Amino acid sequence: MKLNYLAAALAVSLPAAASAHFQLNYTESALIAKPGDVPMGLVFWHPMANGHAMDMGTPAEFFMIHKGEKTDLSDRLEPAVFKGAENEASAYKASVPVKRSGDYVVVTVPAPYYEESEDIFIQQISKVVLNRNTLPTDWDQPVGLATEILPLNKPYNVIVGSTFSGQVLAEGKPVPGAEIEIEFMAAEPDLEKFSTTEPTVQEMAGGSIVAIADQNGVFSFGIPKAGYWGFAALGSGPATEYEGKELSQDAVLWIHAAELK
Repeated sequence: MKLNYLAAALAVSLPAAASAHFQLNYTESALIAKPGDVPMGLVFWHPMANGHAMDMGTPAEFFMIHKGEKTDLSDRLEPAVFKGAENEASAYKASVPVKRSGDYVVVTVPAPYYEESEDIFIQQISKVVLNRNTLPTDWDQPVGLATEILPLNKPYNVIVGSTFSGQVLAEGKPVPGAEIEIEFMAAEPDLEKFSTTEPTVQEMAGGSIVAIADQNGVFSFGIPKAGYWGFAALGSGPATEYEGKELSQDAVLWIHAAELK
């Protein structure tokens, strides 16, 4: 029991793969100043390593939740080619209609991606929360996904040096002992050019940053730097097979941290 709580309180570097797959739902800012359509990039990538980008298939779902109401955004998806540092890959441009005050929980349920090197499929169900006028409405409510990370701190207003916590859920129930990979978005995409930028930090020498959830699916991580941080609960979803092969159905959450000024 004590070991579980210790693992949840501390994030440790393990000798796993040096760079993790992460599905991005990227906007230049999580705090939206003016009403309008907010540009978003959907990219399957290694954003901390500024590494290999993976081809995305047509997302199964792309939607937002605002004040408890679900809005399908699939008609706002536009196929595009993302230019990474190592290669180009199929991705999507989109826009999110942010008009009224409150939270906008944006969700991508991507098509499973076949990772040839591991002979498995990966499906990263990803959330990001945008906000207008600092009115909190939806950030602390589960969306009802097959698997998701429920933030326990307001995800668009995290202070550098503080601790962020989340709860891993599968079909609404906690996932005890879930393994969470953590990655800083070192190279934030240029949405106009739809390409990578120069990374601001290097990868960790010890490999992927990993935290283990406790028996209630809760994990914590101390935030050391301003910017976007991604959390991926690996294999936390109920689906384990796709087209006759192993499927890792992951829950991804992006948060934004800022320095106190």
